[in-house]
Amino acid sequence: MPPRLGDYGMAVDADEHLLQEGRRKARRFLDGFTDFAFQGNVLEIAFGMILASMFTAVVTSLVSDVLLPPLSVLLPLNKNLEEKFAVLRGGANHNPDVGYNTLKQAQDDGAVVMAYGFFLNRFLNFAGVGLSLYALAALYQYFSHDTTLLKHMVKCKYCRKRINEKSLRCVNCTSWQDGREERRAGL
Repeated sequence: MPPRLGDYGMAVDADEHLLQEGRRKARRFLDGFTDFAFQGNVLEIAFGMILASMFTAVVTSLVSDVLLPPLSVLLPLNKNLEEKFAVLRGGANHNPDVGYNTLKQAQDDGAVVMAYGFFLNRFLNFAGVGLSLYALAALYQYFSHDTTLLKHMVKCKYCRKRINEKSLRCVNCTSWQDGREERRAGL
């Protein structure tokens, strides 16, 4: 009996085989993705990134909303730190005697401005997040006695490059750090 022909003149068995092959490949792709997405490492990284972004938002708010406003009052800034700017070239409506009241007003007028207050605000946020993360890592290391998180560095006696303080040999010049080099030389 000849094979039954379907649409476009192909055999029905070939159509069913191609359909099954496509379903098998799609299922394999989906199974591979779910295996990857729900591995322990990927979930740990996702949770870590979410926590890190929330931690960064909290520290940024602490610096911007709590620490910088009193600093603006104590120092003669007369404005919030992020509103400090210098006009390098005035815009179309610039009056040199009055100037601009806000950074947005200057930018809307087309003025070329150096927004150093915004930069200082970002720099202080960076420093705050960095110091907070270092304090958190030091606290974790203190309570867990895990010495792999923070590594204290010293300079090698011979090549002066920085190495871990617990290193027996320098990774750069391979000299021994426990005094063997001096004993061999008879120093």
